[in-house]
Amino acid sequence: MTDGGEGKAPAGPLAGIRVLEFGQIAAGPFAGSLLADLGADVVKVENPSGGDGMRGWPPLSSAEDGTAFSENFASVNRNKRSITCDLKDEASLARLADLVSVCDVVIENFRPGVMSRLGLGYEEVRVRHPGIVYCSISGYGQTGPYAERGAFDVTVQAMSGMMSVTGEEGRPPVKCGVPVGDFCAGLYAAYTILAALMQADATGEGSYIDCSMLGSLIGVAALQTSEFFGTGRSGGRLSSAHPRNAPYQAFRASDAYFAIAAGNDALWREVAEAVGLPELTDDPRFRTQSDRARNQKALAGLLEARFAARTAAEWLEEMVRRGVPAAPINSYADILENDLHVAEMGLVRPLTLPNGVETRTTAFPVRMSGFEFQIRRPPPRLGEHTRDVFAEWLSDDGAAHAK
Repeated sequence: MTDGGEGKAPAGPLAGIRVLEFGQIAAGPFAGSLLADLGADVVKVENPSGGDGMRGWPPLSSAEDGTAFSENFASVNRNKRSITCDLKDEASLARLADLVSVCDVVIENFRPGVMSRLGLGYEEVRVRHPGIVYCSISGYGQTGPYAERGAFDVTVQAMSGMMSVTGEEGRPPVKCGVPVGDFCAGLYAAYTILAALMQADATGEGSYIDCSMLGSLIGVAALQTSEFFGTGRSGGRLSSAHPRNAPYQAFRASDAYFAIAAGNDALWREVAEAVGLPELTDDPRFRTQSDRARNQKALAGLLEARFAARTAAEWLEEMVRRGVPAAPINSYADILENDLHVAEMGLVRPLTLPNGVETRTTAFPVRMSGFEFQIRRPPPRLGEHTRDVFAEWLSDDGAAHAK
């Protein structure tokens, strides 16, 4: 293990794990950030002329001296170090290959074939380092008819089928407001990297991981894909409603929308009583969960007529009192600034950008006994750690790490 250049071993279950991240924009950097948050020494490899394109994404927070830093970039690159390398220079690539030979994990999300053309593909790397865990993240995977296609989150959401079940019936397609293609791929990648590290530790043999955004979005759509396999029918757009449950959606009160999820018969009875319509529980259209799902438009019309008489806050209080899962339709300002539960969970943390600007970020969201998440390093300036990383990792002690 090395101390990451900070004088003491970094805290976390992945302390001592070295990761080289050839990450751009979101999917690769998010996978790297998950490992970094858990203590790995994640070193981001960037082009000296500009680096990761997300460095230029707004919002850009400026210091008094005019230097600006991207808060988008900061959100998925904290706890990392940055080195620069000219990937068109053979001497620089040779030095980079030396780093690869002493790390534990490589993450890259270039188009398929780029790393091999640089002499840094998995087949080239494993010759010097058979225990390497090498993860390629791409839109459509490394092989197949779509492999060479460019991919962004919206195009993969469209390709995967996700957009066909998102939005309102009869309206134009919409994507999820969060880039789930990028971030689901990052989650699958990090999860699989950890499994491969366990295998490498046990056997000495590394692994090649081919993680695609398309596969990841199909993977998280298990309920939708199983519906198709079981019925032969694709699901449709239901706005906030559910294909197998009702009432289970957003409803409008007198002043705002709120959401309820009466996912079983007992909860349905509570909702019916709350709105003063207990007789609906004996209505043949709404007696069982399947009945209610099949007739949910009629049910929603009856409920919304009653919900219009009171405010969303009043209905939320009533539903919570009755044990019915319910929630306001929060903005990010609502949930991050004003929510007492999020505050108690410690999900919002202070962050100092490299230019000295004080901002905030979200914490690693999973609690683990014996480990407390901390921001050990701010997001790095471009190339900030080039000299340190080469000196540490390629020293006699550092080179022994991979043996």
